[in-house]
Amino acid sequence: MTRQFVLHDGKRGSALALRVTPRADRNQITGLLNDGTIKVQLASTPSDEDSNKELLAFLSEVLGVPKSRVEIVAGESGRDKLISVLDMDSETAHQRILAHVE
Repeated sequence: MTRQFVLHDGKRGSALALRVTPRADRNQITGLLNDGTIKVQLASTPSDEDSNKELLAFLSEVLGVPKSRVEIVAGESGRDKLISVLDMDSETAHQRILAHVE
């Protein structure tokens, strides 16, 4: 079964599908998978709480929003996560993500 993720507008913001890889040299967005999932590498170890905090801080910096506007809504303990970004439409989020792909 193939999952298909796309950025979409919600009532108050947008949603991002991520695949997170820990233990990288630095925090970075490395690309997009065929299904639209954003590949993110984090420098942290895979302990869920610290890794999730680092991910939210990194995404808030990339997207230019306060940390309080970025939330993990699914996948807190896994590599595949669904992120909610409040008060930002999907097109703006997409442009900011693409600007940081390395």
